[in-house]
Amino acid sequence: MLEVRDVHSYYGKSHILHGVSLRLSEGELVCLLGRNGVGKSTTLKSIMGLVKAREGSIRFKEQELSGKQPFEIARLGVGYVPEDRRIFRSLTVHENLSIGIKRSQNGGKQGHGWTIEKIYDFFPLLKNRQNNKGGHLSGGEQQMLTVARTLMGNPELILVDEPTEGLAPLIVKDVLEMLAAVRKSGVTILMVEQNFKGAVKIANRFYVMGKGKIVFMGSVEELMAAEDIRRNYLEV
Repeated sequence: MLEVRDVHSYYGKSHILHGVSLRLSEGELVCLLGRNGVGKSTTLKSIMGLVKAREGSIRFKEQELSGKQPFEIARLGVGYVPEDRRIFRSLTVHENLSIGIKRSQNGGKQGHGWTIEKIYDFFPLLKNRQNNKGGHLSGGEQQMLTVARTLMGNPELILVDEPTEGLAPLIVKDVLEMLAAVRKSGVTILMVEQNFKGAVKIANRFYVMGKGKIVFMGSVEELMAAEDIRRNYLEV
């Protein structure tokens, strides 16, 4: 579904990604691990077009994404869940979800896939909070709302950046279980995460980054066996 090949990205003159390559098959939940500042978030932003890749190829369902604007990439079926959530704090849960509805090319609303009713069935907590302002939600509830709003665009792939950052341990468990359930619903997920112990419980495969490069790729079993990788590149 997604193939990133030899991508180089920069912030100004700072060379951040040094030939990053990874791939996702349909239905996977793949986790990108690594310490702070190694390029994990930049990888997601490069896929989404928020950071322009200067070299390399990013293909989604055989379509080249490099050079496209973020809204064009979203229309192709890629959703983005940013680390800072970016919910509208002054709007209600229901209004935040309504903003996420993607319109079809003829100007009408899509009549299939994720709807507000389906979101409320899938996330009953949001249904109970539908009239609450976004700013009044807890951190975990805001994260749930951000994921749900992204799903309202009916993406086939979502890029999730640090979903458990700053959350209490019990809430971390809930958020990771939520993402596992979203994957089981048929949405492919590429997730950046630092919570190693939580990620190994839900991800199908792993990539590990170090200094802008992929230094490991493999299954849970392979990662657990790679003691040098975990010792040198992960916070465990």
